[in-house]
Amino acid sequence: MVGAPVVAIGVVLVIPIPLADLGAAHAAVADDVAIGWQKLLADAAFIGGPPVRAFECDYAEFIGVPHCVAVANGTDAIEIALRALGVGPGDECILPANTFMATAGAVFRAGATPVLVDCADDGTYLIDPDAVEAAVTSRTRAVIPVHLYGQAAPVERLRPLARRRDLWLVEDAAQSQGAQRWGTKAGALGDAAATSFYPGKNLGAYGDAGAVLTTSPGLAARMRMIADHGSPRKYEHQVPGFNSRMDTLQAVVLSAKLRHLAAWNAARRDAAARYDELLSGCESVIRPRTLGGNEHVWHLYVVRVPHRERVLASLRNAGIGAGIHYPVPLHLTGACSDLGYPRGAFPVAERNAPELLSLPLYPQITADQQERVVDALRSALSSPA
Repeated sequence: MVGAPVVAIGVVLVIPIPLADLGAAHAAVADDVAIGWQKLLADAAFIGGPPVRAFECDYAEFIGVPHCVAVANGTDAIEIALRALGVGPGDECILPANTFMATAGAVFRAGATPVLVDCADDGTYLIDPDAVEAAVTSRTRAVIPVHLYGQAAPVERLRPLARRRDLWLVEDAAQSQGAQRWGTKAGALGDAAATSFYPGKNLGAYGDAGAVLTTSPGLAARMRMIADHGSPRKYEHQVPGFNSRMDTLQAVVLSAKLRHLAAWNAARRDAAARYDELLSGCESVIRPRTLGGNEHVWHLYVVRVPHRERVLASLRNAGIGAGIHYPVPLHLTGACSDLGYPRGAFPVAERNAPELLSLPLYPQITADQQERVVDALRSALSSPA
């Protein structure tokens, strides 16, 4: 990463390897962003306008759906999708216990109740469709499959249940821009989808931003109204809504980056394959698994290791920017304590959580950097406790 501080290891100064190198991504689009921002500043056009509409059209085309509504962030995107589908107080939404808090937070904000289920015990960490079916009640209105770490959940296994029980499928596609399931991109697999353009995502803004996607023109219109104070036009408020508009400055950034996204995702796949090869034979590391039918985009390369906290500390001391996604299943957080799930309710998620370790991965990572990461990981694992 440009400008990164060096780390002294013995008498050798080592340039750290970040978990994600946002500076390298910016360098690829800096000129396009500067030109676009100069025009916006000259026009003093900061809310809405052609740049936002252009990004919505381009991103909808990239995903393969007719409608994209740009919003302020990914959490809002999930809430807006749920509200537009009529999900609210008294309703339940099923989602995996091993996801970021925003997935459940959006359900709470819509007035509904999150119902948590375990992830599959197959090394993918994706939602378990059998657990979803077992969790459905008369109050269930929606299922929110999370496309975790860069690959799509098996939504096709949830669709028959959704049709039989009259449930909505709302994808949490925040980590999967460009991922495919049996040739269809994440974001085009359900009734609606929400995504985040948080800076560290595969398609990241220079601040918060998000979008909702759908094939339904009526649903898209309702989502757009909810995101703009419930108004299809100024001072005409048809439904309760709030302010969740994407900044025009962010739309310029996202349009510039979108032109690189397919190539960046391909580079991530190459880097993940390199990690797989470098880690082969390292029995104490459980490598991630790609579900059959998926084209992974590797938002994160997540392994499982013993003595995770000690290993993480060792990596960071060696200048390796490893991370954890996510350290605590939702039901064991204070925010979800009122849901009433005891420890042990979701054994797969609970077993995995203390072992998960995200290794540095971004499109510009080099083979030499990955070899350094793996060497440091092997050294950490072989060190005495």
